[in-house]
Amino acid sequence: MTDHVRPEEHTDPVAAVLSARRTGAALSLTTSGSTGPTPRRVLRTTESWWGCFPAYSDLTGVRRGARVWVPGTLRSTMNLFAAVHAAWAGAELVAGAQSATHACLTPAQLERRGSDLPAGARIVVAGAGLPDGVAAAARQRGLRIDHYYGAAELSFVAASDAGDGRLRPFPGVEVEVRDEPVTGTIWVRSDWVCDGYDGPPGSLRRAEDGWASVGDLGRLDGSVLTVLGRPDAVVTAGATVLVSDVEAVLRPVARGTVVVHGVPHPSLGEVVAVTLTDGRDRAGLEQVARARLPVSHRPRVWRVVPELPLTEAGKVDRAALGR
Repeated sequence: MTDHVRPEEHTDPVAAVLSARRTGAALSLTTSGSTGPTPRRVLRTTESWWGCFPAYSDLTGVRRGARVWVPGTLRSTMNLFAAVHAAWAGAELVAGAQSATHACLTPAQLERRGSDLPAGARIVVAGAGLPDGVAAAARQRGLRIDHYYGAAELSFVAASDAGDGRLRPFPGVEVEVRDEPVTGTIWVRSDWVCDGYDGPPGSLRRAEDGWASVGDLGRLDGSVLTVLGRPDAVVTAGATVLVSDVEAVLRPVARGTVVVHGVPHPSLGEVVAVTLTDGRDRAGLEQVARARLPVSHRPRVWRVVPELPLTEAGKVDRAALGR
């Protein structure tokens, strides 16, 4: 028999995690980017979650008596963590937004569903890119926004504090950016990193001194971390264009969400495309692209959609956009 608990295989995934905590079993969790018949899974101890709970309570304000809305499937590590933390804190999970005092959302879910929440609700947004326009619109509706960045393999890496929206290392986490003088690969060292994979390997890299990375790119200015995302690339006419390079130029000047991706092209292989959620952004962003991006990096396709396609975990489905 295995001593690894797979919560999504149980009728009540939260109860399964709480049981694993009592028995000392490890957790085998699917990553939010997993697709296909054999999802990638990470192994971690329950202590790697329980040790984070006090700091997560301080970040989110979720304590006894809170009513927490966690939309989406509990197959998502982010959602399951929030639900288990609510149980630990003595908070109540609610099925609808209107009765919630707190919520756990991705940036895309905040843009799509933030208006469902009552004024005064407190939201923790999990993800690397929180568009300033989306956050500002939520605050105008009377919502409080807290923000963190992490990964299924690394757990928490950085979180905003003091309400300034800037990401700084999460309590108990050391952060370095390596490989380049300014922009490079994010490495972390903490007790919250997973123990490896349950099955096929993924992007996690480990060093003997305890540092680990999943390959995300970023910048570290003093204690402030700017996350640029995974080194996904579009190969067009023989040129390799990093998605993060284009998004880093366009996102800061957009009202809504900006997603850069590739779309097939009959002779060039792929071309760089941009999908927007706010049509008012297009003209200005095209001008910025012409002024600040080399020719090889300038988007050739611009789209405006009312809603972005989302994965089961609530993240932007880039594969669907590229079809």
